[in-house]
Amino acid sequence: MASASYSPRTNERGFFLQTPASSEKLVLKDGTVVSGKSFGARRSVAGEVVFATGMVGYPESLTDPSYAGQILVFSYPLIGNYGVAGKRSWESSGIKVSGLVVSDYIETPSHHSSRQALHEWLEDEGIPALEVKDTRFLVEKLRDRGSTLGKIIMDNDISFFDPNQENLVARVSTQEVRREGRGRKTIVFVDCGAKRNIVRSLLRRRARVITVPWNYDMFQSKIPFHGLVISNGPGDPKAIRETIQIAQKALARNIPTLGICLGNQILALAAGGDTYKMKFGHRGQNQPCTLVGSRKSYLTTQNHGFAVGKIPRGFRTWFVNANDGTNEGLIHERHPVMSVQFHPEARPGPEDTDWIFDYFLKHV
Repeated sequence: MASASYSPRTNERGFFLQTPASSEKLVLKDGTVVSGKSFGARRSVAGEVVFATGMVGYPESLTDPSYAGQILVFSYPLIGNYGVAGKRSWESSGIKVSGLVVSDYIETPSHHSSRQALHEWLEDEGIPALEVKDTRFLVEKLRDRGSTLGKIIMDNDISFFDPNQENLVARVSTQEVRREGRGRKTIVFVDCGAKRNIVRSLLRRRARVITVPWNYDMFQSKIPFHGLVISNGPGDPKAIRETIQIAQKALARNIPTLGICLGNQILALAAGGDTYKMKFGHRGQNQPCTLVGSRKSYLTTQNHGFAVGKIPRGFRTWFVNANDGTNEGLIHERHPVMSVQFHPEARPGPEDTDWIFDYFLKHV
């Protein structure tokens, strides 16, 4: 599928522009315009433009609720080549990104597990997508200047929208309490926009899992349980005060707790630490993390735009990012409370840190 043609120029602020040859384009808040060819739903959307560096796993990434409110740019050029498998392989009930931008869309997939082409899936779920000539330009721009607001325009123009100004977790969290498994250890799983493979990972280890909404107070409802897991999710962790308060109650009771991704940030805030918005975040399956106090590094899957800045009292840094030195996890000095910024359940990605679940359950 060939991209629409365009010619380079710069705007009055010196930013590189690409003059659109059609009504299908990506517009960044700084005035940058990139024309392309639509292969998804034909509607305009606005959100935060971010990039991911993974080479595989686009169905899992597109269904990751942590991407809610975001327009995702894949740096790997070939997208769609193995189609879309059935719902059992997705990480949520459907596509969670607001829009998609790729360099080279393959409209004729070839894989034994494929049930439909990517463009058919996008159209079914009402998600716009653009094929543009140079995603390297976009990735370099986002890396150098930071994530920015943007919009995919098809026919009608719309206003820019900052998804971090609203509670995205409330949009993607479950609305009901769900019980699964029959293990001896009961784990309450706080769904802040969770990937399904977290629950699968716990069930494989014979845990009984009770999934609850992001603002569900299991202490007030007096659910009996042995451990707590706080999931990944989208947006600014400081916006979900109810979950922070629930984590504070767990800390006060010394409940064995594991935070994953957003859960790492929530745990830090609950314990008196602080978080901040990163320049462009970590998104992909190739983030190296070092176990503090050792010479061990692990390849990890990540998807987050916020990070822990201030380490709370009583905790120490568990992992650090080998690229930029940012915090990748916390562990309490005395109690069985821990968290990781990366995704030990992977999907997609390497399974180097799958042992985190064993380590946690051992302490429950």
